[in-house]
Amino acid sequence: MSDLAPKTSSSLKKYVGGCHCGAVRFEAEVDLEEAVSRCNCTVCTKMGGTTTQAPPASFRILKGESELGEYRVGDSRNYRNFCKHCGVQVFGGGFVEELGGDFRSINIGCLDDVDISKLTIQYWDGRYNNWEAGPRPQAWPLRAA
Repeated sequence: MSDLAPKTSSSLKKYVGGCHCGAVRFEAEVDLEEAVSRCNCTVCTKMGGTTTQAPPASFRILKGESELGEYRVGDSRNYRNFCKHCGVQVFGGGFVEELGGDFRSINIGCLDDVDISKLTIQYWDGRYNNWEAGPRPQAWPLRAA
C-alpha cells in the first residue's frame, strides 16, 4: 500500500495556506502528527523548506493558479511551484514510484497557523541519492569535496 494512499486517521486535518503576498492560496489534508521532511539536496538546501506530502486528491489550489511559476531540475518529472509575484515556493509535486506515484509536496512554512517548532522533522540524504538509508532524526552532514 502506498504511503500516500488517502488516510482516515483522526489526525488528518485540512490546512489552508499560501504565498507571502496572498496571490496564491491552497488547501491540503495532511497529518502533521506524523514526521515532516527536510532534505539536503541542492534545491532543498537553497530553499530551506520543510515539507509534507499528500496525494493529489487531498490538495486543492483555491486561488492564483495562473500566478504560479514552475521550476524543474532538467527533465525531472518532479516540479516546484512558486508565486510569480513574491517568489515563495508554496508546493510542488510529481511522480516517484517509491512514494506511491503521483504526489504533492507542501511547504509547511506556507501553511497558516502552523508552528514548525512543534513538529517532528525527519531528514533525508537527497544530496547523495542516499534514499535507501531512509529518514533519520538529525540532519545529514555534507561531505567534504
